[in-house]
Amino acid sequence: MAGGRRPIIGHLGLFTAHNSLPHVTLGALADKHGPIFTIQLGIHRAVVVNSWELAKELYSDHDLIISTRPNLTATRLLGYDMVMFGFAPHGGYWREMRKFVILELLSHRKIELLRDVRASEVACLVNEINGLWKEKNMKRLFGDMTLNVIMRMVVGKRLFGRGGGGVEEEEARRCSEAIRGLFHYLGMFVLRDALPFLGWMDVGGHEKAMKRIAEELDGFLDGWLEEHRRKRGAAGDGGGEGEQDFMGVMLAVLDGAKFEFEGHDPDVINKSACLNLIARGTDTTTVTLTWAISLLLNNNDVLLKAYQELDKQVGTQRPVNESDIPNLTYLQAIVKETLRLYPAAPLSGPREFTSDCVVGGGYHIPKGTQLITNIWKIQTDPRAWTEPLEFRPERFLGRTGGGLGSEYMPFGSGRRSCPGMAFGIHMVNSVLASFLHAFEIRRVGDDAVVDMTESPGLTNMKATPLEVLVSPRLPLEVYGG
Repeated sequence: MAGGRRPIIGHLGLFTAHNSLPHVTLGALADKHGPIFTIQLGIHRAVVVNSWELAKELYSDHDLIISTRPNLTATRLLGYDMVMFGFAPHGGYWREMRKFVILELLSHRKIELLRDVRASEVACLVNEINGLWKEKNMKRLFGDMTLNVIMRMVVGKRLFGRGGGGVEEEEARRCSEAIRGLFHYLGMFVLRDALPFLGWMDVGGHEKAMKRIAEELDGFLDGWLEEHRRKRGAAGDGGGEGEQDFMGVMLAVLDGAKFEFEGHDPDVINKSACLNLIARGTDTTTVTLTWAISLLLNNNDVLLKAYQELDKQVGTQRPVNESDIPNLTYLQAIVKETLRLYPAAPLSGPREFTSDCVVGGGYHIPKGTQLITNIWKIQTDPRAWTEPLEFRPERFLGRTGGGLGSEYMPFGSGRRSCPGMAFGIHMVNSVLASFLHAFEIRRVGDDAVVDMTESPGLTNMKATPLEVLVSPRLPLEVYGG
């Protein structure tokens, strides 16, 4: 048991202290107590894994017994009572939903079919930014663009910008803020989870805020679902153009009773799956793009190498195409190194042991213990990485995905790893390449260094805005409007 345990609450303060970063705090405890240790969260026990060797053993040899999720307040209130497949318990429902989501939205075939959606939104981003040495808040712009892409894929509409179905600005901002609130609270361990008998107190009003956000998001989803039903009715039972997006396909499948889940309302299944995809896809992609630009601005030598590769492989007479990405090996290394230093989720989503387990040659873990894998600590382990806290994309040159072992797991590992990994990497590579190719970027202020302060939460969002000076670096006609 790690030191610092307090009466009754145990180590809960590690997750509730103002502005504390749990992955850093747990990493410091690992330096003191070793690569695996137990903490007490009220009445619950959790084991924290901080080494790639133990992570490999767990996710390879014991993955089945760590494939369920604990029943937490946030996942109940914000995840449709754990119907949202990302937080559903391991079992038949979770398996079928994950399989369906991959087939209908996240497979390589589907990613390729949706190429035009991504390309058009990236072009809109470039056109919105275009101007001579203008100061831009890139965190917001990346977030808006990514949300547009995910929204078009999932529900067939964009939220921000002109041309092509953008909704009212106020509604768009409310939806965007609610989604970000969702992720803020999904990463929160509230008092009820640790000490259920004190749950009525709702210290900090977090449960009240969760219920408000859940109600607001459900209102948006209800509206989008009704739009799909109207379009489907107008087009006949065969559906129509609206069913090219995920919500439409899901509606047709559920209405057609091609598969049934006892105890789950079909509309709740549809809404929860769509919300899962929108929130996860938007937040994690935005986080990675924001950190990548921040790191490049603070490492000018790496930025210059990225520009040189883009000019050599793409030239300056046309925009970047997705077909260019395989040739941009240094840019891909930049993305991998960003994900190593700033994984979108520095701590794995909590899991729960469904039976007793022994790892590491004798460390006994009782059934019911929660598992927390410190991805950030593993990916900055000096035993696996030379100068682990330095930004060095060169370390990934010549190393393929198959050559990266358990010391690199930014999307998790095992059965519950992120199903959108291929899409997420593809999206970040494409947007980063297009943005850097189109614009010269500088820090705001000659001697300024970009603030790299992280914020606590389920995703590792940059705590402050990313203000960047941008200027076109291509001939005017390449921007196309």
